[in-house]
Amino acid sequence: MAFVEDFTPIPLEDTNLFKPIRVGDCMLRNRIVMPPLTRMRAHYPGNIPNRFWARKYYDQRSKSPGTMIITEGAFISPQAGGYDNAPGVWSSEQMTEWKSIFKKVHENGSYIWPQLWALGRAAYPEVLKRDGLRFDSASDGIYMDTEMESKAKNCKNLQHGLTKVEIKQYIKDYIHAAKNCMSSGADGIELHAANGYLINQFIDPISNKRKDEYGGSIENRARFILEIVDDLVQEVGSEHVGIRFSPYGTFGTMSGGENPTIMAQYCYIIGKLEERAQKGKRLAYIHLVEPRVTNPFLTEGQGAYSEGSNDFIYSIWKGNIIRAGNFALHPEIVEELVKDERTLIAYGRYFISNPDLVTRVAKGLPLNRYERDKFYVMSEEGYTDYPTYTEALSLGWSNA
Repeated sequence: MAFVEDFTPIPLEDTNLFKPIRVGDCMLRNRIVMPPLTRMRAHYPGNIPNRFWARKYYDQRSKSPGTMIITEGAFISPQAGGYDNAPGVWSSEQMTEWKSIFKKVHENGSYIWPQLWALGRAAYPEVLKRDGLRFDSASDGIYMDTEMESKAKNCKNLQHGLTKVEIKQYIKDYIHAAKNCMSSGADGIELHAANGYLINQFIDPISNKRKDEYGGSIENRARFILEIVDDLVQEVGSEHVGIRFSPYGTFGTMSGGENPTIMAQYCYIIGKLEERAQKGKRLAYIHLVEPRVTNPFLTEGQGAYSEGSNDFIYSIWKGNIIRAGNFALHPEIVEELVKDERTLIAYGRYFISNPDLVTRVAKGLPLNRYERDKFYVMSEEGYTDYPTYTEALSLGWSNA
């Protein structure tokens, strides 16, 4: 481990990044958000948050009071899953561990919002087959890539376009998961509608080839997400619901900015959310992945889309906006973005390697490098062993 080289920090404690802001029922002391960061440390079987490490991991990153933590994606049901070591939020065993995590974050004076996740065609079909589950997506047979198609055919679990009855069941599963989270002490939930997963598969014309009221037109492709939002708001309150989109994302073979109509799709959805907001049902926030990060598995700077911007949202949505995407190494950009009073900034990979990230950003301190090869390893290494700045200095790390 070492500090990031060729990076000049800028202290941001005197900028709007450290101005309080209300998100839902939470009064944040800063506008730094820890976004969803898949870590693959959950126990199998059962998709149970890690009993030994997860509480410590979230504890470390919530030490600065008033900070907002959005958890790693958590499956809403077994059918929504397909990865053995990602956590869920559907069972009592899972929620026992989550309660402990929520309690620790609250003891630190911070806030925690679980992200609700359904994989769709990004799941491993052979894992679903083993567990007697379908390989779901918006449409039959429109695979993410040839490798996934081959896996599905080899295990005889072909990609299945959801029926209307199954769509309604997914919505019920979202409601069940959200109510589990809220009754266990969460401050709200984030709906994962980004990065090529199930909801995104309904939104995007590449993956949605349906001929019914859930496919075809922009309005129809928005129907699934808006139905989920409406039912979630009814059950847990709009102030407890956030949503994440990746308008320019190409991960999971989504359209990205190269499709000239994709912005119209997102403008329509966000416009409908603003319509609901003006009728008293404003979501806590909308969370956007920046076009500078079109694929989360690429390193910083790779795959950036330079011909579009998320600035479009400000003319439509009048609530809180979280922006995520390669900001840790660009404090000069953050300083400008937070001049808008509704903007929060999500720091992803460097929140993994810097448990005291809030302090470092405030003071303009060096950042720990992350170890990419340990992001998804079932180990405490690369999870809870990153030092704070003070600890790094005591270990002999150099600022030079």
